[in-house]
Amino acid sequence: MTTQVKKICCLGAGYVGGPTCAVIAYKCPHIQVTIVDLNETRINAWNSDNLPIYEPGLDKVVFDRRGKNLFFTTEVEKAINEADLIFVSVNTPTKKAGMGAGYAADLAYIESATRQIAEVARSSKIVVEKSTVPCRTAESMRTILEANSHDDIRFDILSNPEFLAEGTAINDLMHPDRVLIGGLQTPEGYKAQQALAEIYEQWVPKDKIITTNLWSSELSKLAANALLAQRISSINALSAICEATGADIDEVAYACGCDSRIGPRFLKASVGFGGSCFQKDILNLVYLSEQLNLPEVAAYWKQVVDLNEYQKKRFVSRIIKTLFNTITNKRIAVLGFAFKKDTGDTRESAAITLCKDFIQENARVNIYDPKVSEQQIFYDLSEPGVTYDIKDLVKKRVTVVQSAYEASANADAIVVATEWDEFKELDFERIYKSMNKPAFIFDGRLILDAEKLKSIGFRVHTIGRA
Repeated sequence: MTTQVKKICCLGAGYVGGPTCAVIAYKCPHIQVTIVDLNETRINAWNSDNLPIYEPGLDKVVFDRRGKNLFFTTEVEKAINEADLIFVSVNTPTKKAGMGAGYAADLAYIESATRQIAEVARSSKIVVEKSTVPCRTAESMRTILEANSHDDIRFDILSNPEFLAEGTAINDLMHPDRVLIGGLQTPEGYKAQQALAEIYEQWVPKDKIITTNLWSSELSKLAANALLAQRISSINALSAICEATGADIDEVAYACGCDSRIGPRFLKASVGFGGSCFQKDILNLVYLSEQLNLPEVAAYWKQVVDLNEYQKKRFVSRIIKTLFNTITNKRIAVLGFAFKKDTGDTRESAAITLCKDFIQENARVNIYDPKVSEQQIFYDLSEPGVTYDIKDLVKKRVTVVQSAYEASANADAIVVATEWDEFKELDFERIYKSMNKPAFIFDGRLILDAEKLKSIGFRVHTIGRA
């Protein structure tokens, strides 16, 4: 007989915990779901009409269940105590200092959350590792929890990695390719796995719910992201060859994608991948390989990240060379700052690298993104790597504007850095008239009609085309 879950607590109200548990509440109205976070501003936003995360379809789900069986609060201890099952969905950033800096995940938040569960819990809990973590993190969590177990309280640990793509997260949750649940291969472990599986079975077909051991589950998440990122780096490497030979990367990608062994997805060349997971997870894999004394494996995966950085630098270099080898005091309109369309997330966005390079080349940069705030843009651009403080950025080099038309006025060049659909529908004749001549467009996302733009008068440069 399995443990029936009646109350769920999620530690962390970010991009994973918020949407995931909102959908569980939506699909399981009989389960009380409480999402907790120490950040009061974030919790207030979840309880407002303007959610802290932009994700298509998220508003509908949250507004439908909030106050009924979905709650957002800063009362962490109360939520832990009341829950039968706890999702740990806190941040696991890449370490910036110390051993493994630049590669290993910083597990301080995971450990802190685990210790809080151990200290606060007054009854047995199923603890579910939801954050993206290095392989064998569950072992550390289990050690902490078991050290605090006794006859009246036991903790069962599960790994349930998310496979969400920002921009389509709600659909991914509603119709997942698979749900992966890793657990200890013991009677208690199987029982805990089944308890979580029964929640997902409310809307996910049983054949899509996969159970594995803990370590396979953890590694599967890193492996999936590494393989997807590898495809992007592979097509981007080919885009450099296309530009040098006169081949068209879209045509090459289409021809390769028609092969059923390869398939068409993640073969879209671009200025580079971003987001919270791809780079972080590959670097975790690199670090894990090095720790396991597998230097050749580490070097293999490191090249995926190196190629991604090369693609961004190559794009910047092409822009500068095309603009007569200097962009000093030239105005560049950057369209898009999020790492992909349909999200406001800027983590590891290619636009950050591009804009930092433009600033260091003394260009004037106009930035427009429909979902990223001015505050977030200046925060990202003032991170280490730029020698200006925020005030200097505002005054001297960067202007955040409210439309693509405003960004393009008196610009020397337009750079498409995010594939927002609205950029395909712009009145480019109007934009052309407002720009300095010759007017250049650099399409870093392969979304624009190059021939139409050329007929207007633009000089068009596209990733993967000569």
